[in-house]
Amino acid sequence: MMKISRRLLLLLFCSILLVACGQTKPTGRLVESFSFTDQDGNSFGSDQLNGQVWIADFIFTKCETVCPPMTFEMAELQKQFANEGLDVEFVSFTVDPSIDSSDVLKEYIGQYTDDESNWHLLTGYSQDVIKNLALEQFQTIVQKPVNSNQVIHGTNFYVIDQNGYVINEFNYVEDSFSEQIQQEVKGLLK
Repeated sequence: MMKISRRLLLLLFCSILLVACGQTKPTGRLVESFSFTDQDGNSFGSDQLNGQVWIADFIFTKCETVCPPMTFEMAELQKQFANEGLDVEFVSFTVDPSIDSSDVLKEYIGQYTDDESNWHLLTGYSQDVIKNLALEQFQTIVQKPVNSNQVIHGTNFYVIDQNGYVINEFNYVEDSFSEQIQQEVKGLLK
């Protein structure tokens, strides 16, 4: 009798472990409540994202290196999810809010997509606010050197779950980053 109970207990433990390993787990980083201004001049933030899976990145419009390809990749993800009928929000935080007004962001996004319904480029905060948000909520850097018009920032895309937790992050230069993001998002939308 004792042998059967141990086997049953071991089987139950292994089953729970297997199920738990297949589930996406948050990083423990909760994106705190925020509200900024989008490319249309509207207030947009965590209230509108509550209950939604979303993908975030950090860009700026005068970027001469990584931002154009990052924004192109975000537009590609938007198209792919739309083609599959997956409800995902996209958020791009400008790391140069003194330059990137709503009007500037509106013109910028128009170069990459015709569908702005689920993609919000955010501004309306100070340089210190975005520096702290990036560091504290996403564990990435944002630094604006005094003698340059280029802002130093991370190149990751962040997948955030319906409860506002950063689930994972992916660097856009990795060959399979797009497939990995799609897999992560599909797991969250099951």
